[in-house]
Amino acid sequence: MDSLALFCTGALLAGGLYWFVCILGPAEQKGKRAVDLSGGSISAEKVQDKYKQYWSFFRRPKEIETAEKVPDFVDTFYNLVTDIYEWGWGQSFHFSPSIPGKSHRDATRLHEQMAVDLIDVKPGDRILDVGCGVGGPMRAIAAHSRAKVVGITINEYQVNRARLHNKKAGLDSLCEVVCGNFLEMPFPDNSFDGAYSIEATCHAPKLEEVYSEIFRVLKPGSLYVSYEWVTTEKYKAENPEHVEIIQGIERGDALPGLRSYADIAETARKVGFEVVKERDLAQPPAEPWWTRLKMGRIAYWRNHIVITLLAALGIAPQGTVDVHEMLFKTADYLTKGGDTGIFSPMHMVLCRKPLAS
Repeated sequence: MDSLALFCTGALLAGGLYWFVCILGPAEQKGKRAVDLSGGSISAEKVQDKYKQYWSFFRRPKEIETAEKVPDFVDTFYNLVTDIYEWGWGQSFHFSPSIPGKSHRDATRLHEQMAVDLIDVKPGDRILDVGCGVGGPMRAIAAHSRAKVVGITINEYQVNRARLHNKKAGLDSLCEVVCGNFLEMPFPDNSFDGAYSIEATCHAPKLEEVYSEIFRVLKPGSLYVSYEWVTTEKYKAENPEHVEIIQGIERGDALPGLRSYADIAETARKVGFEVVKERDLAQPPAEPWWTRLKMGRIAYWRNHIVITLLAALGIAPQGTVDVHEMLFKTADYLTKGGDTGIFSPMHMVLCRKPLAS
């Protein structure tokens, strides 16, 4: 009887562990497993030091407001978080409004497809993905539009991940990935038929610098659409709670400083664009974009336990636990930003480069 009870207890614990780790909101998304978590291009023994270096940027805030400091700042961040993002969130490092009856993956894909539909490209056109990450949006947009998409990211590890995914998806003939700084893009003038950026230009210290570069590489008459991270009209700088929320988002997402929604179209016009349309895609009737963050709290805790165990066993680099904890706290700030309505990650601006340019 004691042996049977012991066997049943062991089986119950094993089954519970399997359910907790593998069934309850599986974290792995298309090939990235927990046991493969790394520090990107950072060697495993240096992840902890690079995490401390990342936080040191915020102790010298003036340094992250200058263009020459941005590459190191953003590159360090994405080396630290790329594997965790891909493992726990997916290959598209952005938000999308919830759609009743649709999965998060479907809602994400539709949000991406809308971007390319807005810039009105044809099959075979050459378009630019500004800040492409590991290429989730790139692949959805290439498959949907049959346009040739060139993505640029500052992070070499993301370039390698994107190329791997492009090949696995059979889209490497339509998707090209370049490692570079979107403030100084390695492309000729007037060389793209369209461009988009999805929650990426928020990393630029000055929005006009990246918008100027996009303007330069677009052909006259071409369209550019961006989904921007902004503070909304509800944000009050004199409200300490609002300030804490926004600073929490900035620290946890490698942002030199969030911009006001009122600055976006003005900046586009300043560099020469015609503003065709502007709208916050998070506004009603859109469903809350932060629902996925709220629903994922159990998965976050599950993931944190998994990462802690892997780090203790020496499988995951030391420092990975700190990075995941930072992202967990940032998710709370993002949720509060959504609940209060003071923050939006999808303020959409659609621009055209004039024919006379």
